[in-house]
Amino acid sequence: MKNPNVELLSPAGDLECLRFALAYGADAVYLGSKEFGMRSSSTNFSYQEMQTATAEAHALGKKVYLTLNTLPTNQEIARIPETIGKAAEAGIDAFIVADLGILSLVKQHAPGVEIHLSTQAGITNYAAARVAHQLGASRVVLARELSLTDIAEIRANIPPELELEVFVHGAMCMSVSGRCLISQYLTGRDANRGQCPQSCRWKYTLHEEHRPGEAFEIGEGEGGSYILSADDLCTAPILDKIVAAGANSLKIEGRSKSFYYVASATAAYRAALNAVLQNPTGYVCPPFVQQELTRTSHRPYSTGFFMGPQGATQSANQAGYIRQWQVIGVVQGQQGGKATLTQRGKFTLGEELEALLPEGRTITFTPAAIWDAKGAEIQSTPHAKMEFSVPVPAGETLPTNTILRRKIVQEQT
Repeated sequence: MKNPNVELLSPAGDLECLRFALAYGADAVYLGSKEFGMRSSSTNFSYQEMQTATAEAHALGKKVYLTLNTLPTNQEIARIPETIGKAAEAGIDAFIVADLGILSLVKQHAPGVEIHLSTQAGITNYAAARVAHQLGASRVVLARELSLTDIAEIRANIPPELELEVFVHGAMCMSVSGRCLISQYLTGRDANRGQCPQSCRWKYTLHEEHRPGEAFEIGEGEGGSYILSADDLCTAPILDKIVAAGANSLKIEGRSKSFYYVASATAAYRAALNAVLQNPTGYVCPPFVQQELTRTSHRPYSTGFFMGPQGATQSANQAGYIRQWQVIGVVQGQQGGKATLTQRGKFTLGEELEALLPEGRTITFTPAAIWDAKGAEIQSTPHAKMEFSVPVPAGETLPTNTILRRKIVQEQT
């Protein structure tokens, strides 16, 4: 095995997501400021929140990276040095950049902070990776269109100190490394500035020039066809091969997603990576991992381009998510055999629950009672963010940040 100290890198759209990422096993998190990041739909971080984020992460020996990976206009360039300076003061460990102008500004205004070249830069070969290193990058985030063979060849032909980061899980862009103009053309929202409305997920029909006003379905079936919508990436079954190819950092996509997604995906890949590191030549994806990756909203999975172009699939008859589980509460503490929770979704006495623990395992149980904040027995938890308690299964402990969820009727949206 070439790199025993592989980093697990998780997304953080806000402080809550960051805290769950750290609690569930991330080695580092990446986040955005209020400007210049590729996820404008996320809450993102003020400078004060960045200070809080870095302080909490550093106290645990973990790192925080800031995305400055949009393609800025002339009018925006003058504001970027302030963002760089304040982020550096907040303790950010690295800047993720795509634009050469921003790279230069980071070197000028935050010379002690590492630079990671974003996947938006489209690094697809070792020559480009070498140039990135010469320009000051300590890491390159590889294009998502590379195979395992491509990654191994890049690793073999770059300086050993140059780190390689690869995406291992999450939504896939149908365009080459995100350089897409469909959104700009159809809606006026620039995907290269973090404003993508995911036009590729829309349902399209065919129009014939001599039949104006008539729309024809593309493909068979009542659901129509979603010809541009890629399946989600899931590499847990082949994570050992990605590590062996030379990846230093394994990145989970999802800065626009919920704390639950972040916790669940991080827990799954933490368990998978631990299994790889413990047995790099005999890795088998743990059953917990395979199960956990079905517990959050997701599209059908594929292994992307890692095994070659044929691996990157799309399900042409749907673009929505598969949702099978609902979060009903987050544990705030346990005392005297009772776990106190904050409600995140209604559940009713008698329903079976599954607890996801930060250590990366699950417990299934059916609470025999529900108590409200005053200790009175209740039949359900109908009010948003209400405090309630349930008895903890005998012999078990539900640590703070344990997530309770229930199975729901399968739905696709």
